[in-house]
Amino acid sequence: MTQESGGADPQINPPSFIPSAGRRSRASSQTPRTITPSSSSRTPRAAGGNDNGIPPSFSPNVNRSARRSTSASSQPQSIPPTQARRSSGSSRNASTPASSVIRSATPSRTPVVAMTSGHNSAIAIRGRGHKVRNGVIGAVILLIAALALAVFGAWGWVDGKLNKADWLTTAADTPASTWLILGSDERDGSTNFGGVDDISGYRTDTILVLTKPKSGPSSLISIPRDSLMNVDDQYMKINAVAQLVGKKALVGEIEQLTGQKIDHVAQVKFGGLQKVVDALGGVELCYDQDVQDAYSGLNWTAGCHNADGSTALSFSRMRYADATGDFGRNARQRQVISAIVKKASSKETLTNPKTVTTMAEAGLSALTVDGKTTPLTLVNMALAFKDATGSKGISGSVYWSNPDYYMDGVGSSVLLDDAKNTELFSQLAAGTHAAGTVGTLAES
Repeated sequence: MTQESGGADPQINPPSFIPSAGRRSRASSQTPRTITPSSSSRTPRAAGGNDNGIPPSFSPNVNRSARRSTSASSQPQSIPPTQARRSSGSSRNASTPASSVIRSATPSRTPVVAMTSGHNSAIAIRGRGHKVRNGVIGAVILLIAALALAVFGAWGWVDGKLNKADWLTTAADTPASTWLILGSDERDGSTNFGGVDDISGYRTDTILVLTKPKSGPSSLISIPRDSLMNVDDQYMKINAVAQLVGKKALVGEIEQLTGQKIDHVAQVKFGGLQKVVDALGGVELCYDQDVQDAYSGLNWTAGCHNADGSTALSFSRMRYADATGDFGRNARQRQVISAIVKKASSKETLTNPKTVTTMAEAGLSALTVDGKTTPLTLVNMALAFKDATGSKGISGSVYWSNPDYYMDGVGSSVLLDDAKNTELFSQLAAGTHAAGTVGTLAES
C-alpha cells in the first residue's frame, strides 16, 4: 500500500456550440449578503442554454466562522464594491485578507498569491485552459474498474495499489454515506507562484459531492471551483483551499457548506482520463458543432464520434471555443463521465479481464484516497455514482446568488446561497428529495 504525504446519465448530450467573439454579460440584480463589493457590482455572464449545465469554474469556499454565501437578493455587508472586471476572470490560487475587505473600508491588502495583471493576465488565463479540470472523470472509471476487479477476486491487488493521504476531519457522523470526489491538476510539486504560465501548486478544479441516503435516490452535486470562501481570515476560491491551507481544510469547508460529514475522499489527477479512455478502446461523444480550438487542442467535426483518450481529454478541456464557457465545458465533462461509466460497466468490458486490469491500473495510478478507503469503499462509491447519474438519481449543482462576483486580489468568484444549500443537502441525506436536476441552473 502506498502512502502519500500530506501534500448522467449516458444519454446526456452537450449544449449547442454558438460561435461568438466574446461572452455577453447581463446586469446583475442580485447582491450578496455576506460579502460586500468593493466599488461596483460585477455583471454575471450569461449562462447559455444548458439544461444539464454545471456551475462555472469551481473554487473553494473558505471561511468557517463567517458565512460564505448569500441569499439571492442580498449584497455582502462587509466587502466594498470592486471595480468592474476587465477580463474573463481567473482561477489562480489567490487569496486576500478578510480583514481588508470585511473589517474595514480600506483597500485590500496584498493577496497571499498575487494575480498577474495587464496584458500578461490574458495569457495566463488562456494558458490555464490547457490543464484539465476534470480529473474526476478518471476517478469514475477507476471506481468502475475496481468494481469489475472485485468480481474477479482482485481485492488484494487493488488495495495494494491505493495511494492514501490524510483528508478526513473529526466531524460527527451523519446518517447518509457521503463521498467527496475531486479532479485535480496536481503536478510535480511546482512552487513557482505567480508566473504567467504557472499555477501555484495544484488546484482541485472539479468538486463533486456524492450522497447515498439509507433510502431514496443517490445524488451527485457539483460545487463551482470559483466559490468564494473565507478561511482563517483569508478570502480565496474553493479550488485553492487544499493547496493553500490543506486537505482537511477543504474537507471541512465542504462539510460546513453541506452540513454533512464527508466519509471518504477520492482525488484524481488529470492524466488518469486519457489512459482510462484508451484502455476502454475509446468512448462515444457527441457535439453538434465543428470545433478547431488551439487552446484545448480539440479538432472536432459536428456529430458523434468514438473518441480516444487524447480527444476525450481535449473535449473535456475546451472552453474558449464555447460561447457558454465553463457552463458548456462542465456539461461536456459530464457527458464524458457518462460515456465512460456506460462503457466501463458494459458486459463486453466486465467480461474481459485484460481490459479491466489495464483500465484499473490506469485509474489507480492517478488516484489518491483517504486513509479509511478500501476496495469495498470504491465499489460502493461506483454503485452510488451510477445510481446518481441514472434516470432515477439526482444531479446538478449547488445554489448561488451571484455567479460572477469580482473581488480584488481574488478575481471573478461565485457567491453561494448557504440557506438553500443547507436545505438541499439535508433533503439529499434524508432521501426525501425527488429525482431530477437541482441547483441554480436547473431553476433558471
